[in-house]
Amino acid sequence: MNRFADKLSFFAITLWVGGLWAIGYLAAPVLFSSLGDKMLAGMLAGKMFTWIAYVGVGCGVYLLIYRLAVFGGGALKQGVFWAVGMMLLLTVAIHFGIQPIMEGLKEQALPKAVMESLFSDRFARWHGISSIGYLIESLLGLVLVLAPRRG
Repeated sequence: MNRFADKLSFFAITLWVGGLWAIGYLAAPVLFSSLGDKMLAGMLAGKMFTWIAYVGVGCGVYLLIYRLAVFGGGALKQGVFWAVGMMLLLTVAIHFGIQPIMEGLKEQALPKAVMESLFSDRFARWHGISSIGYLIESLLGLVLVLAPRRG
């Protein structure tokens, strides 16, 4: 594979994993601790999580194709390939599966905040599932960051 493709794979890992950690463990907690309006903090955090989900889908697809192009069928025997695949699967499941459920609960709770409504238990449950998935995705990202590099 050419050097550009190799460098692009390093960039994709850095962008995706760095974004996961920066948004999930720095930006979102700062929003919730700094803003008095939890609904506003949630909306802003949600927008950042949406952006990093799209970044993750793009980077994940590229990294899977890159690994297959460089290693052929041997990529299927590599932990890095499966770590990327699991991260991509978690990204898609959280963003396109769990987030719409949570958004629906927020809409049903209006004009109240979801945590002040009858839907607070369900929202908290789905939020917890989403958070666990995000944590697993973030830890799998460390596998990518710490994996041995080619050339």
